[in-house]
Amino acid sequence: MLYDIHHTTTFDYGAQVKFARCNLRLEPIDWPGQRLESYMLRVSPAGRTAPARAEAGLANVTRLTVDEPVRRLVIESIARVTVDRLVPFPEPGDPTLGEVAAMARASRDLSPRCPAGYLFPSPLIALDRAIGAYCAPDLDPARNALEAGIALARRIQHDFEFDPAATLVDTPPHEAFAKRRGVCQDFAQIMIAGLRAAGLPAAYASGYIRTLPPPGQERLVGADATHAWVLLWCGPAKGWVGLDPTNGIWMASDHIVMAVGRDYAEIAPVDGVVLGSGAQQMDVSVDVAPVEE
Repeated sequence: MLYDIHHTTTFDYGAQVKFARCNLRLEPIDWPGQRLESYMLRVSPAGRTAPARAEAGLANVTRLTVDEPVRRLVIESIARVTVDRLVPFPEPGDPTLGEVAAMARASRDLSPRCPAGYLFPSPLIALDRAIGAYCAPDLDPARNALEAGIALARRIQHDFEFDPAATLVDTPPHEAFAKRRGVCQDFAQIMIAGLRAAGLPAAYASGYIRTLPPPGQERLVGADATHAWVLLWCGPAKGWVGLDPTNGIWMASDHIVMAVGRDYAEIAPVDGVVLGSGAQQMDVSVDVAPVEE
């Protein structure tokens, strides 16, 4: 699949902002099963941009500096991405969860993709006894790792209600878990907390899903916005396998990875500081369209 992605973030400020410096993680990374074909960033009014180093996680980071007074800031990210990713299926030779946990602990990989770096609590995803107990029935150490991962994703999708009004971007996993409702970020963080409680390497993936489904298929929850899901490391042969607890499906040809980290804080699409007074309103729109060839 070839996709065109148009992501627009608009900030409206209650008073003039004299200075803004932002980190933009809007350029999709190259990841197994996808390739970035082209990318363009537009900022209005024009600011200064420069590549920056990702301090954590896997992300293409651009530093944006606006040093002229503004009341509105519009950031447009335009990308074309090829996705060639099959749905994974559990096979008899796959490692068990117990084997995956042992291999991750023994890993000597020091790269940002190393499984050992995703075994432990992170700033936004603490270990939680109640979440661990909820996830445990699907995470028997003797179970096929892929089979267990999709079973847990589907149970979360079944047991939790998608409700954008239930949580905020900084709602901790234990609050969304208690409510049994939230958005894709909440469901991903709950699943990650449960996997890490079982000693398994789990990462937070930020990205997109296609806006319009193929004919005859239901529209996926999370379209028209940035989406979030889970990556579970399933051993050296399978690598990182994507699981979408919001929709109860595998990461496949409908998903485009933008960035990967331990939690949302490491790979937020836009963060930074502004100097000014007054309220701020942010609006985000996303369109992911297949390219007809």
